[in-house]
Amino acid sequence: MSKIKITKVRSAINRPQRQKATLMALGLNKINQSVEKEATPQILGMVDKVKHLITVEDIK
Repeated sequence: MSKIKITKVRSAINRPQRQKATLMALGLNKINQSVEKEATPQILGMVDKVKHLITVEDIK
C-alpha cells in the first residue's frame, strides 16, 4: 500500500469531541506535527473526517 504524510495545521479547540478523538487516533497532538501512515480505507476515512484541520501528502 502507499503511504501518506498527515500534518496537523489547525487547532482542535472548539471542535466536537469526535474530531478531537480522530486526531488523537491518528497520532496528532500538536500543530505542525506530522505522521506517516499506510493509506488504508480506515485511515483515509479518518482523514476525510478532519480534512479541514490537516494537510495530506502522498509519499512514494
